Amino acid sequence: MTTKPETKTEQTQPNSAATVQTPTRMSWNWWLSRCVASGMFLAAMLLAGILLLVTVGIAQRVGWIRPAGESAGNLDHDHAEAFYICSMHPNIRQPSAGRCPICDMELAPAPSGSDSGDKISVMIPQAKRRLANIQTAIATLELVRTELHTIGSIEVDESRQATIASYIDGRIERLFADYTGVSVNTGDHLAVVYSPQLYAAQIEYVESGKALAKMTPSTLKIIRETQIKLVANSRHKLVELGMTTEQLAELDKTGIAQSRLTIYSPIGGTVTGKMTQEGKYIKAGEPIYQIADLSTVWLVLKLYPEDASRIRFGQTVQAEIASKPGTILQGRVAFIDPLVNTTSRTVGVRVEFDNTNKELRPGDYARATIEIPIGSSGDVYDQELAGKWISPMHPQVIRDTPGDCPICGMKLVSTKEYGFSDTPVDQPKSLSIPRSAVLLAGDNSVVYVETKPGRFEIRRVILGPLLKNRAIILSGISAGEKVATSGNYLIDSQMQIVGNPVSVINATVANMIAAKNLPLQFDQWSARGIAGDAGEQLEQLYLAYFDIKQKLSSDKTPTKTSIEALNTISTALASSDATGWTDEEKELLSGISQHSQNLHELSLAKARLEFKWISQSITPLATRVRGIDNPQPFYHFYCPMVKEGQGDWLQNNDRLANPFYGAEMLRCGDLINMFDVTENETDDKVDASAQEGK
Repeated sequence: MTTKPETKTEQTQPNSAATVQTPTRMSWNWWLSRCVASGMFLAAMLLAGILLLVTVGIAQRVGWIRPAGESAGNLDHDHAEAFYICSMHPNIRQPSAGRCPICDMELAPAPSGSDSGDKISVMIPQAKRRLANIQTAIATLELVRTELHTIGSIEVDESRQATIASYIDGRIERLFADYTGVSVNTGDHLAVVYSPQLYAAQIEYVESGKALAKMTPSTLKIIRETQIKLVANSRHKLVELGMTTEQLAELDKTGIAQSRLTIYSPIGGTVTGKMTQEGKYIKAGEPIYQIADLSTVWLVLKLYPEDASRIRFGQTVQAEIASKPGTILQGRVAFIDPLVNTTSRTVGVRVEFDNTNKELRPGDYARATIEIPIGSSGDVYDQELAGKWISPMHPQVIRDTPGDCPICGMKLVSTKEYGFSDTPVDQPKSLSIPRSAVLLAGDNSVVYVETKPGRFEIRRVILGPLLKNRAIILSGISAGEKVATSGNYLIDSQMQIVGNPVSVINATVANMIAAKNLPLQFDQWSARGIAGDAGEQLEQLYLAYFDIKQKLSSDKTPTKTSIEALNTISTALASSDATGWTDEEKELLSGISQHSQNLHELSLAKARLEFKWISQSITPLATRVRGIDNPQPFYHFYCPMVKEGQGDWLQNNDRLANPFYGAEMLRCGDLINMFDVTENETDDKVDASAQEGK
């Protein structure tokens, strides 16, 4: 039986009284239950969010997931770039963990994010740079003078020294200068010597004179002549025994012989030695005193032969005496020993100082400083010696005209003979950097160059002279580049930490990696023509270069004529503004001048090394300027076998002849380009004519 819906509805509906009370009771419960359910839901959602955030953070921290923007491809790349290094040998790089093949230490993961990727540089963030106090300086091309510092001793001027000796056998009866250091004047009494020999000689002279006086005109001529000879010989004997002209005159006047001889000082000065005592018997020739004129003294220096070779007679020397700190004295070089001391392997150099005030004492020490221009060749200019005449024994004697030295009587010599020019001489400039920028390790000399902000690239450099605060750079960097002067050891440590294959301990491959062993590249041939004397000089410069190249290709040392022509012309052109040289062209000409000095005096191997740097300047120069009247093409060759790259050179013909190896590898190299000026000849002449019109 089916129940009707109406009946069920009726049964479930409440009465009126119940309808009033039931809704109130149910609404409170209903709302309470709803609120509790919603709170629990929100709490659950909050807890789930927190757990999600924590999980994501942990996953990112351990590397399960990457931040937004980093793809799986980046992850794979990171894994691919990961490598392990040895803490003792950072050049050891392996893609997986293991042990060092050199020291067997366990390899450690290399730090990430520090390697620049080019193996010759490292990136230093600005914050780390400030923390490490990394500072830089500009490499400059300037006239640099080196200072030779050495220690010498003050010594007596040997040309102003006398030894007083006895002419006769006898006994020292009196010494007037009875201690060392006493001052004496010329003609002062020094000693009295008792000598029976002298007395007998005087008696002989007096008696022979008396006998001669008693002879009459009637005396036989031969007897008279014999007596005259006897008197003369007796007088001469007294002179030989040390009697002065004044003493002989007194003997002639009185006729009384003296058994005691007074010895006088022949010069004024200071007694530097007392070699006998009163009452002592001495032999003829035995020294009694040593006297020195200390109005001038010598400073004797000991220099290494390579330093002494750069010193000139008459050159100025400054010295600080140990007993007078802070007082700087100035003298001139008076003598350069032509021989090398076989024991000390040094060369003696003597400097003469005026000591009229007697402030300089023999035996004292002094610190000497001699300034010498770096790279100077030929004559030098000294304003005080220009066009002057100087004494070859006493360099303090300088005169405007020829004559005789007032001290020694020798003829004065023109200062030109000692290498001093009458007019100012242009000295070549040298590339220098602060000495603190150079890191030394064995045969390696490296610097760190900041090529762009924060990027420090290692460069192996060839050093010239090391000065007090500067270092001369022969090759490796260029003028205007920035080098690290402090914090560079920290930069080098970072290079090793990131596992770069080069650092100060393995710098020989740095330049090879940097250069990538490629020839010089030029966008186009755009040389401008130079007319007149400057253009002719420029072509003579190239001709001298080609002659040097030909000699090296034939395994011969370049001739002095070609070297001097290359150096003279490049120096003259670099200092001339008549042709309107650019800064780059002047720098190239200066580079040629710098490396062509005394090239003919070097060995073949060293000459080829200098030729490489000359070629690195003259090749780009030939792409910039040429003589307007010479359309001959130049040929640019390159040899990849040249050590550390930069094997470029020019030829005036296309027949390959390697100047770096000669007969050993004469045909090693490639023709890179031909610089043909024929196409630009017309335009160049127009430009040059315009310049001449200006």
